[in-house]
Amino acid sequence: SCQEEMANLQTAIMSLESRLSQMEAIVVASQNSASADHSLGSELNPASSCLHIKQTSPSSQDGAYFLIGKDGTIYQTYCDMTTAGGGWTLVSSVHEDDMYGKCTAGDRWSSTRGNNINYPGGDGNWANVHTFGSMGSATTDDYKNPGYFSIDATNVMLWHVPNNVPAEGYKTAAYLRYRTSNGFLEQYGGNLYSLFKDHFPIGYNLGTYTHDNGPAIPIVYEQGSDHLVQSLLPPNIVSRNEAIPGFVQFRVFNYENSCTAVCPGVNFVGRNAEQVCIGGGGYWAEHPRQCGDYLGKDWDGYGTGVGWSSNQLVTESVVMFFYR
Repeated sequence: SCQEEMANLQTAIMSLESRLSQMEAIVVASQNSASADHSLGSELNPASSCLHIKQTSPSSQDGAYFLIGKDGTIYQTYCDMTTAGGGWTLVSSVHEDDMYGKCTAGDRWSSTRGNNINYPGGDGNWANVHTFGSMGSATTDDYKNPGYFSIDATNVMLWHVPNNVPAEGYKTAAYLRYRTSNGFLEQYGGNLYSLFKDHFPIGYNLGTYTHDNGPAIPIVYEQGSDHLVQSLLPPNIVSRNEAIPGFVQFRVFNYENSCTAVCPGVNFVGRNAEQVCIGGGGYWAEHPRQCGDYLGKDWDGYGTGVGWSSNQLVTESVVMFFYR
């Protein structure tokens, strides 16, 4: 009958409309997938390092990218894609959150458990696979991402950046930027994790300042100079010729056999490394005031720049570490 034909026609139309709606949904999903960012260094396609991205896409610019660690952890960090050919991965930053709190909660690069001989190596974060912080807060807190222990690198780069600078301003705000160029990390496992874990362990009484300090590697300045580095040292260090600008040095002891991790910008040749170097072990034999990420930089007052003290700029800046 005519009514049956109309009903069948309506059913056919509804079926066609349903199929058309399904097809439209498929097309939209396909378009969305096509427009999603699958480029290397995106969240959907993380890279092993910033160098990997730069080698694959030579036009890549400075900024935030997604990387993946050897254990499969995906993380976002800053890539310097322009310095000396680019491909530098930000892996960590050392930040002093409280100079008056000696080896307290924020001192992850030394000890969060006080000045304690029972923890001679401190928290051990220079040589373990713990991670903390984030790229965006690298100038307001300590930072360590999986790249620190999973990237195979040949050189390091350090930036000295004032506290509280946002990520997009890291490079322009840095008053010191320098890098090694001799491929030294190849001798020590390809990263600082291996250097400290397998070659130059950090801890109280593991050596002396006269015989057991780690390597001092020559640096190339991208921003700054030997003169600037020298001008930022405590006056007593300069007058006693305890630090030679133009290097970055690892695992340096002081007179009492307490241990610092890194001496940024200098080869430390004296006995008072705690006034210049950063990070290290968890026990400081001379005085608890030397314990912390920035150690004894306030020995003669916070930010005073007199005697054994660093100035305020040094005290209120982070030191960032990059690999390539």
